[in-house]
Amino acid sequence: MPKTKDKNTRHHYVDNKLLFQEMRKYKEAVNQSKEEGTERPRVPNYIGECIMKIAQHLSYKPNFINYTYKEEMISDGIENCLLYIDNFNPEKSSNPFAYFTQIIYYAFIRRIQKEKKQSYVKYKSLENQELLDEVMSGPDNSQIKRGVLDFIHSNMDGFLAEFEETQRKKKEKAKEKRMQNKEA
Repeated sequence: MPKTKDKNTRHHYVDNKLLFQEMRKYKEAVNQSKEEGTERPRVPNYIGECIMKIAQHLSYKPNFINYTYKEEMISDGIENCLLYIDNFNPEKSSNPFAYFTQIIYYAFIRRIQKEKKQSYVKYKSLENQELLDEVMSGPDNSQIKRGVLDFIHSNMDGFLAEFEETQRKKKEKAKEKRMQNKEA
C-alpha cells in the first residue's frame, strides 16, 4: 500500500536544524585548530552540499531564472559563502539557511550588475565604432540587414539609456549623501 503524505508535513531541500548542528561542529573545529595552531579544517561535505542546494534553488526564483550567466551567479554565491562561512555565529543566530541565502542573494545581485556593466561597455563600443553602418553598406539582402539593424539599435539604445540613467541616479545619490555628511 503506498504511503500517503501528511499535508501538514513540509519537506525542504535543506534541513536547517541539521545544518545548524553541523555549523556548530564546524565552528568548534575551526576554533580548536586556531587554538592549537594546526591547519584549518575543511568545510564538511554536508555544509557544502547545503550551500550548493541553496544557490541552485535561489537561481530558480523568478528574478534570477532567465539570465544566461546563471552558472556564474551560482558560482559567485558558493564562493562568497565559503569566504564568509566563519562570520556565522551560532550564539547569535540559529538559522544558517537564512545566512547563506542572504550571501548568495547579494552575490547574484553583484553578478547581474557586473554583467550589465560589461554589456554596456560592449554596446557602447559597438556604437562608437559604427560597425553596424559597415554591415549596412553591403549590396545584397539590404531589407533584411535593415530589419536586423533596426532590431539591434532599438534594443541597444534602450539598454544604453536605462544603464546610463541608473548610473546617473547612483552618482546623484552619492553626491547627496556626501553633502549630508558634510553638513553633519
